[in-house]
Amino acid sequence: MPSWPSFRTALILAGLLRLILIAYSEYYDALPTTRVKYTDIDYRVFTDAARFVWHPTESSTAQGPVGKVLGIGDPYARATYRYTPLLAVILTPNIFFLKSFGKILFAFCDLVIGVLLYRLAKASSNAQLVARANIYVSALHLFNPLIFSISTRGSSESILGALVILTLYYASRGKWDAAAILLGASVHWKIYPFIYGASFLTVLGEGRHDWAIKQRIRFTAISFGTFVALGGAMYLIWGYPFLEHTYIYHLSRKDYRHNFSPYFYPIYLGWDKPAFKWSVTANPFMSFLPQMALCLVSGVKFSKHRSDLPFAWFIQTACFVTFNKVCTSQYFLWYIWFLPLILPKLQLSLRTGILCLASWFGGQAVWLSLAYRLEFLGENRFFEVWCASIAFFIINCCIIGIMIISYRG
Repeated sequence: MPSWPSFRTALILAGLLRLILIAYSEYYDALPTTRVKYTDIDYRVFTDAARFVWHPTESSTAQGPVGKVLGIGDPYARATYRYTPLLAVILTPNIFFLKSFGKILFAFCDLVIGVLLYRLAKASSNAQLVARANIYVSALHLFNPLIFSISTRGSSESILGALVILTLYYASRGKWDAAAILLGASVHWKIYPFIYGASFLTVLGEGRHDWAIKQRIRFTAISFGTFVALGGAMYLIWGYPFLEHTYIYHLSRKDYRHNFSPYFYPIYLGWDKPAFKWSVTANPFMSFLPQMALCLVSGVKFSKHRSDLPFAWFIQTACFVTFNKVCTSQYFLWYIWFLPLILPKLQLSLRTGILCLASWFGGQAVWLSLAYRLEFLGENRFFEVWCASIAFFIINCCIIGIMIISYRG
């Protein structure tokens, strides 16, 4: 029976696969016959934002006091750029050196996540995970089509993934100050990782009462301080547009375009009605309340020890994504990253596992087929897409429940 290749070999092959896909994407997208490009539209947004930073016009200069002195541009002059300015700065080589630099960086971060997951798996107390760490990480991360396709298409999620998994890596070793700094950086990059604060504070409650209180205060201060320091620096350079587009927009976001969330259709139906802004659907707290309640409860419930953090974060993130007002394929990565660390700790029968997998992919397939008919063929399929969104929502809720019941930390 042939043996599974070493992790080093798997890592090299995974890197080559990503480089081949990136090279092919440049060739494929340049073909005059290409209608639907491989490269994600967001990648063009990132590149344009980087261009605005280094080639400002009179109407696109940075709004912060330091930014005006430096004479740099405003990445938010690019419509639909809703990210930290650091992303635009990091992707500077896209405009000065190589336009596919960002894709290479995102693919590299994919590999970094893989290395961190492998080290976490090898340090686990679960014998099965330690023995098969290479297989789990390779199959569920390095060669996961969803993961490598999203990064090579130009989505920046892997940078966030590297920050989050590195946070987990230091937390698993009890290096709480480093974990706190990285959590603050993760929340700066994309706000949702703040939900992990509940599980951190629960784990830090272990031990003597006075020690636990000091550790919780210290962790919170360092994490929040890092977030404020990064945000303050960005505000001094780019001013209010940074706050508006990076954070405020996402807190009040109402997306009427079709996506996996069941909220989209009620928003679509009421979007142009004067009374919509006063409706229950338009109120962001109506989705935030159940979403945050589930994230808080699951973070506290499943964080009995720091070895439970991967599972707690998986459940918290899955609840956040499932109950979010907007849900796209990229969001699935936020909890898929944890799969190599938690699957060996689930007591699932083969039949149940196959059923969960088939339901999850099947629900997406139905939704995507209907969305294609709506978006590319121009057919009026909004109601059918909404029904598919509801079905997929139910599937996700069932899978989360099954995983909670099956977990044996």
